[in-house]
Amino acid sequence: MSTHVKRAFKYRFCPTDAQAAELSRTFGCVRKVYNLALAARTEAWSRQERVSYRQTSAMLTAWKKTGELAYLNEVSSVPLQQALRHLQTAFTHFFGKRARYPRFKSRKTSRRSAEYTASAFRFRDGKLTLAKMTEPLAVVWSRPLPGGAKPSTVTVSQDAAGRWFVSLLCEDPSVQPLPATGQAVGVDVGLEHLLALSTGEKIANPWHERRDRAALAKQQRRLAKKEKGSANRARARLKVAKIHARIADRRRDTLHKITTRLVRENQPIVIEDLTVRNMVTNRKPARAISDAAWSESRSMLEYQAQWYRREVIAVDRWFPSSRLCSACGTLREAMPLHVRTWTCDCGVTHDRDVNAAHNLLAAGLAVTVCGAGVRPQRSTPDGQSATKLKPSRREP
Repeated sequence: MSTHVKRAFKYRFCPTDAQAAELSRTFGCVRKVYNLALAARTEAWSRQERVSYRQTSAMLTAWKKTGELAYLNEVSSVPLQQALRHLQTAFTHFFGKRARYPRFKSRKTSRRSAEYTASAFRFRDGKLTLAKMTEPLAVVWSRPLPGGAKPSTVTVSQDAAGRWFVSLLCEDPSVQPLPATGQAVGVDVGLEHLLALSTGEKIANPWHERRDRAALAKQQRRLAKKEKGSANRARARLKVAKIHARIADRRRDTLHKITTRLVRENQPIVIEDLTVRNMVTNRKPARAISDAAWSESRSMLEYQAQWYRREVIAVDRWFPSSRLCSACGTLREAMPLHVRTWTCDCGVTHDRDVNAAHNLLAAGLAVTVCGAGVRPQRSTPDGQSATKLKPSRREP
């Protein structure tokens, strides 16, 4: 059965001075339009009124005719309209109780990006030209696009390290459902080891942030001594951002390789439904948890499983996977974090993480076979009741 999966292919590019200036103006105009529309909708909300996307689009037309905001006419209108659509999506998630109220974009901390639809760019013979530009972008094609690909949207962005990226969204016919496999796996996340599998394999934690911690601290100390607003501070800030970018790139590359292997080799994959945002409020393990990127690894597993028609089952966070003996089912009353191995009364000695992975796998398989253990647990942000054991959604 064929699938129609849209993938974003991201590339670096080096803009000319004129292109960089044009894109910087576009980023600023996108941020300005987003904030103006959000302010208008917030004011209307205080009067118990709702403003739709169509109304904000009419506001944008009026803003362009004023002398104060006439500079909005200097950039392409498509990214400005897309900013209004993104705001509408943010409000849809807010009213659906899937996200909090939209926030204003900051010039210093918000992501610098602009989205172009098909009417605002030209892609021919491997050359990408954006609206309001005469020359194509100098894109570094590090990997080929799918044969005959026609991008539907193009997103241009610049990160804190000053690197320029272009992301092309297009259908990838090479993504097809993987053949059935007889191997299922339970996955327990950790800090000493990044992942522990029910097969007994442990994947080492590369500690990406720890490897650059000394260099990062050194550059941050230098940054703290620079005068605010000075050119020296801007250069020091860029050095700090480059170290952060290097850490994030290495972490993302490692997680992509691990999750891709898990999805290709196993069906289903059973994980634990952890609330990472609550766990990082504990200052002691917060840095290590953030470096392990538990939330990002789960997101990668879920979207790749959806691509390849695999199944990811999330077991309730209160399931006693570490305290339960996978051999006889005995439940221990307590299991402090410093206990890494323990011996059950039945005589079996367990590795804490591998034993937890075994129990997660057994609980997940019970769901796929007979739906065992499914019960209402507590409310989720989207208004739907959470379940003790819940498989991820799959397309039919």
